[in-house]
Amino acid sequence: MEAISVLDIFKIGVGPSSSHTMGPWRAAQRFLEHLRTLGLLERCVRVRTDLYGSLAKTGRGHATDMAVILGLSGEDPVTCEVEGLMARVDAIKSSGRIRLRGEVDAEFDSDADLVFNFDKVLPYHANGIRFTALLDDGRRIVQTYYSVGGGFVVQEGEKPTGARAVSLPFPIEVAEDITNHCRARGLDIPDIVWANEQRWRSDDETRAGLWKIWRVMQECMHRGCHTDGILPGGLEVTRRARGIHDKLIADDATPETRRNIKAWIDAIKCSGRRFDQVLRWVSAFALAVNEENAAYGRVVTAPTNGAAGVIPAVMLYTWCFTPCDEDKIIQFMLTAGQVGILFKKGATISAAMGGCQAEIGVSSAMAAAGLTQVLGGSVGQVLMAAEIAMEHHLGMTCDPIGGLVQVPCIERNTMGAMKAILAASIAMDSDPSKARVSLDGVIRTMWATAQDMQAKYKETSEGGLAVNVSVGIIEC
Repeated sequence: MEAISVLDIFKIGVGPSSSHTMGPWRAAQRFLEHLRTLGLLERCVRVRTDLYGSLAKTGRGHATDMAVILGLSGEDPVTCEVEGLMARVDAIKSSGRIRLRGEVDAEFDSDADLVFNFDKVLPYHANGIRFTALLDDGRRIVQTYYSVGGGFVVQEGEKPTGARAVSLPFPIEVAEDITNHCRARGLDIPDIVWANEQRWRSDDETRAGLWKIWRVMQECMHRGCHTDGILPGGLEVTRRARGIHDKLIADDATPETRRNIKAWIDAIKCSGRRFDQVLRWVSAFALAVNEENAAYGRVVTAPTNGAAGVIPAVMLYTWCFTPCDEDKIIQFMLTAGQVGILFKKGATISAAMGGCQAEIGVSSAMAAAGLTQVLGGSVGQVLMAAEIAMEHHLGMTCDPIGGLVQVPCIERNTMGAMKAILAASIAMDSDPSKARVSLDGVIRTMWATAQDMQAKYKETSEGGLAVNVSVGIIEC
């Protein structure tokens, strides 16, 4: 199968959804790059975007329209200014013009050029997106892409090439490969993952990339814990992370913690370690990330935006409440990332294909594995922790109310984080040789469950809570 780097699993971007926001954003960029490569970008007078399947059904709530417009206009989800995103989109809509890649002026009518095909699904994946460029001589250039989860985008008919087709020293398709490599070489999981990462970049670049991801996660939790108000979208969901945070942290620490992330983390470490306090801190961390995500903030796919709070919450728990240093944070991310790769290869990380088990379940399994590695668990215990976490998310549906990544999505991140910590604890006290369920077995089961799950429970807002909770949604 295609080789996947840990730094493909962890991506910096913008909320609220990796599959419905970041994926379409990247697809729009790729389409315009395709036109530029053909020498046709400057001849483009209009671009029509057709959205299919889940992208159509929950696209407005997931800000897919915003993502497409920003992608076409040349903004990038990693570097764009997150403040005022919607205002910039509204300005483009009202002007009737868009500058493709920030270079070429073209017509734009959001009603005619952004089409939500609610009753059509393309064959390859539930998240289909098709771009049609109209050239000044009347020709049309058409490309179809699929947003397959976690910000990954696949062009129709695309084969792995270049960096994605590298030959790894430790090829891993299933969890058993990890066990075999580690046993044969006497290595731990982070060792073999690190060796694989060397095929893409230098050690310094990998460390810097992982540390940047961790820094963005910390910044996101810090912002979320210091921001209150109502989330956009019309559900009138009140942010809760700050309220929990302010009850836990010392009053005299608050001014400095608002300015300095290191001071904030130091204050958390000194805030008390009773079980109930730690429990509430983990909840605050996870809520903070996904409240930021719902407000179009800067987040990291871990492995998706909808599940972006689980891994940062467990990592900050590890940093603040267990013996931990920078090397162990790197080990956590390498281990967690590799578990995410297993699920992407063996099942899915797309809720539109697998329900919420593919997002919260996978993130919880990743976090459980990373934490167990940091706690000194054996290879078997690390994989067992991931298995336990996923086993108790099997069958979880994705039924966002109003198509928004808010209810039940935000709270589910706290549950996923708690399950990850508990799964690690159980695994550390267990003998993996006596386990009756393997990680490979639970990945196969998750994929089989995903295939059996009715489509209305796969990020369509056509079943579950989405139809059983009566609310008025205000379109963004």
